[in-house]
Amino acid sequence: MTTTPTTPAGPADEDVDLSFRLDGRTALITGGASGIGSAIAGVFAERGARIVVVDLDGDAATARAAELGGGSVGLQGDVSDPDSVERFAQEAGPVDVLVTSAGIVDLAPAEDLRPAVFARTIAINLTGTFLTAQAVGRRMLENGGGKIITMASQAATVALDGHAAYCASKAGVVGLTRVLASEWAGRGVTANSISPTVVLTELGRKAWAGAKGDEARAAIPTGRFALPREIAGAALFLASGASDMVNGTDLVVDGGYTIR
Repeated sequence: MTTTPTTPAGPADEDVDLSFRLDGRTALITGGASGIGSAIAGVFAERGARIVVVDLDGDAATARAAELGGGSVGLQGDVSDPDSVERFAQEAGPVDVLVTSAGIVDLAPAEDLRPAVFARTIAINLTGTFLTAQAVGRRMLENGGGKIITMASQAATVALDGHAAYCASKAGVVGLTRVLASEWAGRGVTANSISPTVVLTELGRKAWAGAKGDEARAAIPTGRFALPREIAGAALFLASGASDMVNGTDLVVDGGYTIR
């Protein structure tokens, strides 16, 4: 007698949540006091999430959390320090969504790039992403589910002059995220990355002003840079029930720059 293998029951089509609401969920966002991280925190809070803002500047994290309201809290944290990461992961309590937005960029031609700068970039952008995802991810696995969203970059896909350390770190983030997605999705924790182009944060506007910015925009098919809330919108999709079947992807938000 033969038996027909059965497929584990999954959600029905009508169960898919397309509300893009995050009510009752807690989102931990590193680098959440400024830039892209702050924009994501704001959009998530608008959709009902309680935010744990983690930043190297603890006062700025506390101030941003106060602006967000809804029980949000601010924590000081250094993502490159394993003890600091373990501390803020513990203090945050149960987390439903993790966004690893803390990062730095320090540019120089490859032949002039100091080893200490390369090492620091990797320590914050890549190792910091790993340490945070590991610490929070372990707790998600214990709790039976969660969503991890890592912040990569178009620099993970294409070579950018002067970006040797940054490109290496962000390519590593994409690779790391895919491994997390493969190992953890079966236990309820999905992982995806976002790869933006230049984003018009306060720092982005200053860094890409003038002729340098004009030249960079001309290489983007849409003819402009991204806005912080556009990156936050991509993060909202990945944090919401609409993306439950999205796992291990790199969501590129670059106006088409990397297709050329």
